[in-house]
Amino acid sequence: MFGSVGFWEILLIAGLALVLFGFGARRLPEIGRGLGEGIRNLKEALRGSGKEQGGEEKSGPPSSPDRS
Repeated sequence: MFGSVGFWEILLIAGLALVLFGFGARRLPEIGRGLGEGIRNLKEALRGSGKEQGGEEKSGPPSSPDRS
């Protein structure tokens, strides 16, 4: 019956059980919220770095003020 269950599957099930029973139901929404904010921040950072790189290519190097 469990012949096809490997090491990684057992490890995944044990990890899920640890999260559910170790942290409890109170902490799960906090963990999910934190994970969602982290993913959102990562997406925004990736979009921002793409815009900055594209803008630098078009405008060229910054000019320095003349000091006469």
